[in-house]
Formats: sequence, C-alpha cells, structure tokens
Amino acid sequence: MHVTGTVPPPAPAPQDTPGGPAHPDGAPEGTERRARRFGLPVATALVMGNIIGGGIFLLPASIAPYGTISLVAFGVLTVGAIALALVFGRLAERDPRTGGPYVYAREAFGDFAGFLAAWAYWITTWVSNAALAVAAVGYLDVLIPVGEHRWTACLAALVIQWLPALANYAGTRYVGAVQVVSTVLKLVPLLLVAVGGLLFFDADNLGPFRASGDSAMGAVSAAAAILLFSYLGVESAAVSAGEVRDPRRTVGRATVIGTAGAAVVYLLGTLAVFGTVAHERLVESGAPFSDAVDGMFGGAWGGWAVALAALVSMTGCLNGWTLLSAQTSYAAAKDGLFPAPLARKRRGVPTVGVGVTVLLASLLTVYNYASGTARVFETLVLVTTFTATVPYLLATAAQLYHLVSGQRDRVDRGRLVRDLVVASVAAAFSLWLVAGAGYQAVYQGVLFLFGGVLVYAVMAARRQRAATRTAGR
Repeated sequence: MHVTGTVPPPAPAPQDTPGGPAHPDGAPEGTERRARRFGLPVATALVMGNIIGGGIFLLPASIAPYGTISLVAFGVLTVGAIALALVFGRLAERDPRTGGPYVYAREAFGDFAGFLAAWAYWITTWVSNAALAVAAVGYLDVLIPVGEHRWTACLAALVIQWLPALANYAGTRYVGAVQVVSTVLKLVPLLLVAVGGLLFFDADNLGPFRASGDSAMGAVSAAAAILLFSYLGVESAAVSAGEVRDPRRTVGRATVIGTAGAAVVYLLGTLAVFGTVAHERLVESGAPFSDAVDGMFGGAWGGWAVALAALVSMTGCLNGWTLLSAQTSYAAAKDGLFPAPLARKRRGVPTVGVGVTVLLASLLTVYNYASGTARVFETLVLVTTFTATVPYLLATAAQLYHLVSGQRDRVDRGRLVRDLVVASVAAAFSLWLVAGAGYQAVYQGVLFLFGGVLVYAVMAARRQRAATRTAGR
C-alpha cells in the first residue's frame, strides 16, 4: 500500500563530507546513491527475514498446551504488529534517514531519548545475534555432528556469525542478495508444510479449544506471552531507510507487506501442525514441524529437512540483524551520541559497526560455552526481549507527539483520526510487549539502560568540550 505522511519532512541532515547535496540520511549525492540497492522486494525480504527466525519451528508445541484458542492470540498480536508497521511507515515517510526508531525519537524528544532508543536497540541486536548462532548450532548438529565437543560447537557458532558479516562487508548489494535468497529458502519448506497441512488436515487432531482450563482471556494472554516476540523485526526496513530506494514510499509498503507475510506464514504453519499432529503428541513434541512432515509424507526425513530450513532461516536473520545493528550505531555516531568510528561507511555498510557487532556477539558466544551453563546466557537473551520494546515505545510516542502537537491543520480530520487510532493500538501493543517480558527481564533490562546513561554522559561531555573549543577559536 502507498503510505502517506502527515507533515512535511525535516530538512536534510548535514553532509558527512563535502562534494554535493546531502540525501536525507546525510550522505553526499555522489556516494550514497550508488550504494542504495534496496528496492521493495529486498526491503520486504529484510522485514520478513528478520521477523521469521528459528523460533517458528518450535512455536506450535509451545502454544499447544493452551489449545486452539492460541490462534486467537495470534490474530490479536497480528493486529498490533501491523499497527506498529503502519506507524513505522508514517514515520519513515516523514524522516527517511538511516536509524529508524533512533531517528524518530531524537527528532521528537531530543538527544537523550534518541540515545536510549539507539542504545536499547543496539544491545538487542548483538545479544540476539549470539543467541541465534548458538541455536543454529543445534540445528547444524542434526546435519553435521558438531555438538559432541563444546569447543567444536563454539567454533561452529562463530563461523555461523561471521559468514553473514562477510556478506555485510561486501556491501548492501550482497546483503540484499543474501537476504532475498535466505528468505525464499526458508519460506519454501514452511509454505510446503502449510499447504500440505491443508491436504492432510484432520480436525480431530486439534484438541480442545481451551486446553489449559484457564478463562478465555487468561488463555489468550498466556499464549500471547509466548508469541509476543515472534514479531520483533517489524522495524527492519525503517532502520535501513537510508539504503532503500524511494524510502518515503518503499519503507512503509515493505514494512506492512513483510509483517503481514510473516503473520500468514506463522498462522498457516501453526494451523497446519495443529491439524496434522495429534494434540497429545504435539504438547510433548520437541520438533513439531518434523512430526508434521513425517506425518504428511511418511518416512523419517522430516527432522533433517526442518533442521536445514531452520539453519537457513537463522543465517538470514543473522545477515539482517548484523546490518541493523551497524546501521543503528552508525546513525547515532553521526550525531555524536556513539563513538565516531562507528560512523564510517563503505559500500553503504557501516564497516566498523559490523565489526563491533560481530565481535561483541562472538565474545558473548565464547563466554556462553566457556561457562558451561546456559543460565547466564539465557538471562541476557531474556533481557533483550525488554530492550527491544524501548525503541518501539519511543517511536510510537514520537508518532503520537507529531499527531497532537499542532499538525492537525495539515491533514484531513479522517486521516488524523485513523493515524491516532493506529498509533494508539501500536502503543498498546508495545506496552503489552513490555508486560510479556516479565518482571525479572524488565528489572535487569532497566539496569542495562542505566548503564547506557553513563555512556551518554561521557559522549555528551565530549561534545560539549568540542563545542567549547570551537567557540574559543
């Protein structure tokens, strides 16, 4: 769909270097345009590829104990996710610079809010990358035995992280190619199960509507708590808006199409597994999609096929999340809120940001294997479920701010009401994400944010000192 904004865009950011008029993301005319390779298909693949990770292959078994009412939770969450996608589309049309939530929060509320959005999102991306790599090793072990020895598994996890990083270093053209290929490869088996499930669907396998015995509202909320973070990644096109062709039009369309496409895959895939695997077996299943494939087509090759699909899915996620992490730190570094080296770019990709992202994720991965326990690692991963919601809330608040701060005379009343309703739904969805993270994750996530306050203080002091020196000359 064509997304239209409510206010004119702000003036372009200052140029990074001399040489021509600046683009909205602040790059000179002659350099950045050549690096922009993301059209609608690639931007959509970036959104879908980052939303659909490896978790989908376990989701049906995770929500099966609540019964088919969990499909209702899917529907409710899909509405919230699409509302958030529409908000990002509106914001990207107003300000199509690289950085997404960081740019929107800073433009509306100032440096500190922008820093919090960038800091929280940056932590989310590189910690999540480490989690994806470790999880991918489990699927790789089905194809190639690498998990027998701890350090062999660690080496495999590091290789899985660095291969997508190399694609990033090659430039945005190659990042886009990897993202499209991996998204297609992951969707083929998932759609095969979804379509095949319709042919082998047996209503007797569905089990009770409310299997947990909770009230309808309680069952929906409990299932939603598990499903909430399945939609993280809706902001992917907005974060890379500076590398998207015609971002004012493309980002919104890619965000909505990608989010809706991921929702269809989630819903049809889960429904297919519900209808092909008996409920009693599904509740105890450790590989629901494998069980569905084996049940539909016979044989025992389902585990191998699903492991391959999951490995491809996670590799695509790593490719996309590595870029988003680097783009976020790049945008903040350009404004002096992150260290200056993170603002270096080559072929449309912040090379230093990619290196820092992969290095931190690699160190966390090594620490995970060296500790011999997943407890610390799992705690950190849980924290990211909270930190991811901080930029969502700030971006949604920025949209509400623009809508109610004197902009209503520039749009018709009907559009204003629609935008307010959509932004309100997105805000409720973001708050629901925070609640679903749990008390411990919120508590520890706040500590991560407070650690960022110290970083902000140092960077602000440096900017002030530099400004004082400049004024004194």
